[in-house]
Amino acid sequence: MVSATQIKTIQDIMRKDRGINGDAQRIEQLVWMIFLKVLDDREQEYELLDDNYKSPIPKKYRWRTWAADPEGMTGDALLDFVNNELFPALKKLRVNGNRQALVIREVFNDAVNYMKSGQLLRQVINTLVEDFDFNRSDDRHVFGDIYEQILRDLQSAGNAGEFYTPRAVTQFMVEQVDPKLGEKVLDPACGTGGFLACTIDHVRGRYVKSPADERTLQESIHGIEKKQLPHLLCTTNMLLHGIDVPSQIRHDNTLARPFTDYGPKDRVDVIVTNPPFGGMEEDGIEQNFPQAFRTRETADLFLVLIMRLLKDGGRAAIVLPDGTLFGEGVKTRIKEKLLEECNLHTIVRLPNGVFNPYTGIKTNLLFFEKGKPTKHVWYYEHPYPPGQKSYNKTNPIRIEEFEAERKWWKKRKASEYAWKVPVKEIVEAGYNLDRKNPNAAQEGPGDPDELLREFEKLQQQIAETREKLKQELMSALGGAE
Repeated sequence: MVSATQIKTIQDIMRKDRGINGDAQRIEQLVWMIFLKVLDDREQEYELLDDNYKSPIPKKYRWRTWAADPEGMTGDALLDFVNNELFPALKKLRVNGNRQALVIREVFNDAVNYMKSGQLLRQVINTLVEDFDFNRSDDRHVFGDIYEQILRDLQSAGNAGEFYTPRAVTQFMVEQVDPKLGEKVLDPACGTGGFLACTIDHVRGRYVKSPADERTLQESIHGIEKKQLPHLLCTTNMLLHGIDVPSQIRHDNTLARPFTDYGPKDRVDVIVTNPPFGGMEEDGIEQNFPQAFRTRETADLFLVLIMRLLKDGGRAAIVLPDGTLFGEGVKTRIKEKLLEECNLHTIVRLPNGVFNPYTGIKTNLLFFEKGKPTKHVWYYEHPYPPGQKSYNKTNPIRIEEFEAERKWWKKRKASEYAWKVPVKEIVEAGYNLDRKNPNAAQEGPGDPDELLREFEKLQQQIAETREKLKQELMSALGGAE
């Protein structure tokens, strides 16, 4: 059976190759091969079920033809084939209306073979051939956990943390939004597909009862990702989650399309997402948005677009940083629009460290429904587990920790962790959504204004001490002369 040991074996082989530099390249190299292996395993299944099935990949370039034989091509011959035949053929694959061909071509559009040793490349391929069979349900289930580890490794590589949201957070958000069978679900910044995979599991586990239901589910999942590596990871993730032709996972920048171009046909029932935050969009992207909402802050632009993309009655759950809650200027106008056009019924305030090691920024989960204005906002402050003061790579947030929120969700009452704020109060505070818990025990440092006064007093004392020391030194030096 497939295990994490095989993945480590492959990564150790890759470390010997002079063409690969760092974890991110090792993962990218691994995933395009896993994609082709997964696709070939799935095609074997399609061929058993449909005598008329025909692969969009020419026979010469199918995994089973060039990779499956452990004694097959190796060395310079294998390297020449992959670089000069396989990759060009897949990048230019004829589509002719075939959605599967389109998926493959998009996946390989910006893919790169980093390996320089054909012998080492053959060793990696042979490990995949011998140890991985994605038509075995046990292998597919176990590989799901290994895939999560690959994503965590990618996060630790240091340049892709925005791709990965902890599984516990995605699961809780999807559960509370509760996508139904037949509802169109979108993640407009889907990264590696964590929210979409969780949505598939949620709908399939609760609402799919027949093959027709499964077909409905397959057509309802949509994602957009602008970066090549996470798009490849997401497409592979969708195959692993039983999406036969993940053609609705587009390699594109959602924000690059003019805001007014999104019309009724683009509207969806459910949006679940963690848009990149803390970064700036490329020059000119903000010009796609109305003047009042122009900013280069990615998360803010996504929030505006999400309101546009939801149908009336549509539901959304989105991860946002604290800065969006208390920010002014454009952020104020965006929050005004949100409260007027949507019912922002819940904000779950997460503690520090949920997204470590990528960022220590405090984050929030916003849940809202489009079509009616907000009357009040419920806040829930998610505590650390007893005896714990932070999260880290080896001790991440767990789904069990959300049990209290789950129980509270339907019968809401104020408590030491939950409180309700009327929208009038929020408006009077300049649309500041950064509301402190009035019921919490005062274990923190205290009132900010009082802290500022104490800080200024301390600074004055330091200045006076510095001046006295200066006088003492001058006196001592003068006496020495």
